Parts: sequence; C-alpha cells; structure tokens
Amino acid sequence: MKKTMTINLGGMVYHIDEDAYDKLKIYLDKVKNELRSVDGGEEIYQDIETRIAELFSERLSSNKQVITLNEVEDVIRIMGNPEDISGKTTEREYSSKSRSYRRMFRDPDNRIIGGVCSGLAAYWRIDPTIVRLIFVILAIFGMAGVLIYLILWIVLPEANTVAQKLEMRGEAVNLSNIVDFFRQEFENVKRSFQKK
Repeated sequence: MKKTMTINLGGMVYHIDEDAYDKLKIYLDKVKNELRSVDGGEEIYQDIETRIAELFSERLSSNKQVITLNEVEDVIRIMGNPEDISGKTTEREYSSKSRSYRRMFRDPDNRIIGGVCSGLAAYWRIDPTIVRLIFVILAIFGMAGVLIYLILWIVLPEANTVAQKLEMRGEAVNLSNIVDFFRQEFENVKRSFQKK
C-alpha cells in the first residue's frame, strides 16, 4: 500500500504516489532554478508544466488513475536535464533522449490566410512560398486547389502551444527546445520593436 497525493499540474489535477511526487518536485525545482536567469522564465516554466501534464495524461487510462515513479522517470527522460537550459551540464543525471515526431498543424505565426500552407511547409521543411505557389497554380487551373485548401483548413488543428509548434517542425519537445523556442520568440519581438 502506498500513500498518494493530489496535485495540480498545468491546470490539471492528478493523483500521484508520494515517492513520485518527491522526485517530480525535485525536478521541477531544478527547472525553476535554472529558469531564474532566463528572460520570460515564468512563462517558460508554465509551458514546461503544461507539457509534463500532457505527458502524464497520455499515460493514464480508466484502469490506471495514479502517476507512479515509473511515469515520472519516463517524463523526466523525455523532457531532459534541467542543466541543459543554461548550457552548464556537468554530470548527466537525466537522459535528454526524447523521441521527436512531426505532426501536421496550421501555422498561426506565418499565415497569410489560414496557416495551411505555412503549416505544410513547416511539416515538410520547405519554404512556405513553394507551397503557396502550388495552391495558387491549382486554384488557377481549377477549383481543386481551393477545395483542398478549405478541407485542410477545416481538418488541420492550429498549432497554439509551444509543444504543438515544436512537433510541427519535427523537433523533440524537451526542456532545451522549449527554452530555445522562447529565446527565438523573444529575439524576434525585440527585433520587430527595434525596426519601428
């Protein structure tokens, strides 16, 4: 018999074994400590918490309602080492091996109309202009391009979270990639303000 606790992680409620809670708390404290010196660290931490909550949700079912130490260790393995954030990794306590797979989304950041072409371009790792030209050519020579575009606009979900944007690009959703994503966004915003 084990003692369990109830936690709120990323806005979701989970039941977790006491030993699993202790390990997760140590891990999240290390992550929070590493993010102190990063611009937008609190927002990045919230996204990391949300991603961990998503990973826990994938591991639960109607037959399994409690997060155990095994699930916490798996999630830590996927998310990576907290020291990867600052780049001062010394001894690897956590393995940052994370499987990456691509998913198709609409890209809201680079869209012209609905983000379908830029989402397909990110998925295939090509220039969005090429995909846009293909759809324009298909639209000129028949309604097939417009019809396909509308169907994809309806079917493809929009990439709203950092995890979805990383999956759209085929990058692993781990600590270092989440922090790198926020650093790039911060630099893009800074550059756009400097141009004005």
